[in-house]
Amino acid sequence: MTVSPEELRPAADFPPTTRERWRELALGVLRKSGVETGSPEEALASLTYDGVTIAPLYDASDLPGDPGLPGAAPYVRGSRPEGGGWDVRQRHEVADPEAVLADLENGVTSLWLALEPEDLPRVLERVHVELISITLDAGERTREAAEALFEVAEGKRAAAARLRDAAPAGEGETGDRAAGEGETGGRAAGERETGGRASGELAGNLGADPLRDPRTAVELARRCAREFPGLRAIVVDGTPYHDAGGSDAEELGCSVAAGVAALRTLTGAGLTVAEAFGQLEFRYAATADQFLTIAKLRAARRLWARVAEVCGAGAPEAGQRQHAVTGSAMMTARDPWVNMLRTTLACFAAGTGGADAVTVQPFDVRLGLPDAFARRIARNTHALLVEEAGVARVTDPAGGSWYVERLTEDLAEKAWEWFQEIERAGGMAAAPAAGLVAARLAATWERRAANIARRRDPVTGVSEFPDLAERPPVRSPHPRDVPGRHYAEEFEALRDLADAQESRPGVFLATIGPVAAYTARASFAANLFQAGGIAAVTAAPGTDAGSGVDPARIAAAFTASGARVACLCSSDRLYGEHAEAVAAALRDAGAGKIWLAGKGEFAGVDANLYAGCDVLDVLRTTFDDLGVAR
Repeated sequence: MTVSPEELRPAADFPPTTRERWRELALGVLRKSGVETGSPEEALASLTYDGVTIAPLYDASDLPGDPGLPGAAPYVRGSRPEGGGWDVRQRHEVADPEAVLADLENGVTSLWLALEPEDLPRVLERVHVELISITLDAGERTREAAEALFEVAEGKRAAAARLRDAAPAGEGETGDRAAGEGETGGRAAGERETGGRASGELAGNLGADPLRDPRTAVELARRCAREFPGLRAIVVDGTPYHDAGGSDAEELGCSVAAGVAALRTLTGAGLTVAEAFGQLEFRYAATADQFLTIAKLRAARRLWARVAEVCGAGAPEAGQRQHAVTGSAMMTARDPWVNMLRTTLACFAAGTGGADAVTVQPFDVRLGLPDAFARRIARNTHALLVEEAGVARVTDPAGGSWYVERLTEDLAEKAWEWFQEIERAGGMAAAPAAGLVAARLAATWERRAANIARRRDPVTGVSEFPDLAERPPVRSPHPRDVPGRHYAEEFEALRDLADAQESRPGVFLATIGPVAAYTARASFAANLFQAGGIAAVTAAPGTDAGSGVDPARIAAAFTASGARVACLCSSDRLYGEHAEAVAAALRDAGAGKIWLAGKGEFAGVDANLYAGCDVLDVLRTTFDDLGVAR
């Protein structure tokens, strides 16, 4: 029997589908759910904080055009033509040479050193600086830190030269390696960026900020362009805009505006356009929203390629070099172990999105300085994704996805509009632009905070599924203040308030009827109150008060609980039959506030809990009703 190729296709037994057929089926489901609409696309679509529409379905008609090839303008698909993974960049805030060596011996290929300048020689004493890249983060002491790094490099070059001069004839070729005997560099995966350099030759970034200190930025850029071709002087950091609560397009627009301001500073000081572009590295936040992160990094390269085109810069300078950092705003102090999941998603998205270097923040970063276990988990996240999952085997694996390509284009358009608005205000270095940016970020944070309060943007382990019995690890404080917003901050403040009381505040859940009738709403109410550190007190299932409808028995259980606030939990039918009687009994028993889980108005009930209600307002009100000072 002969089988045609068409019959071998997996979908051969299924009828062809069309968008119209999907719309017909989707409308049927929506109408059964009580949603009356003529457009399932509109009913099922959602909006990002930038106003970008996330559609329920994409097809080939959504493709915005040819995104090009990896390593070619407009660099949407990557700044490099080859894949091969990314630099594993670990951050260090304290001068701990052993911790640095442990990282480098176990997969880290790049160091991000937020250290005092005087600590750099000791930390790098046993490090093969020519095998890794080094990024500095010294703030106001950037010039001093850069000079310290230059001295370290010169010392290693001199040591290598002395060893070569002393080597017997024929062994000169091994001199460079011998000079570092006992030293540590990154693994082979990092050699894409740093391999093949002579002893003491540097790569990485000095971390200068032209907006804060243009003179230092210019001096270091000149020196890098002249003496250190593998080293860049300037970081254009978009993460502060993200950490202030900004959206993805706002982070992108601000970073492009800051990059353009840096170009103006450098070219105004005499650097060529190519030299100026070659001195910049961009830093972006990677979040647990994997598709938006992928699209953001792809859009960033497209935007910067457009700037390069206007400025007359060509390859390779037009390809934006990117450092992605798992976002600080999403990290939690409560249930910090969930941060491992968040950073794994973010690291995957950063690598898939084409970042050149990726930093995974340790899961305990909100608690203080990470310990050895947290650093190990952070670096092993990269290893799992690259070595086990094979994420780096394909260049731009998201390329060609109708959804990702459309999202990339839409995000780029929004970011470009925002960038132009900043430019019209005088550019990133102008005071009016600074006020414009601050106002925009504050407005976005206000919208985001409202969604967090209503749990439309849930925070797992904090606003959803909290663990009141958790015992977070204790860590030493960070040596520097860590500015920025955190999505969980308001809920965590209430958790801290509850934990500070002599006995944990509690709310009595007045369950009405059998277990099957009240379990769903009782679980919802318990989860809600626990998000603020308030315990949910219930009568034991199977008792008259725990599975009955007798108001007197329920009121007696409330009195025995010692609570001052109650919440009715049951089905709509049983509410109609018993809610008012139970509320009256609870009031007589001393309940100062009576909630009802669900919607509906009943005599004696003060307010309702429901999906989408302002949970933070409920929790603050409950603290007030319990007499807990805030």
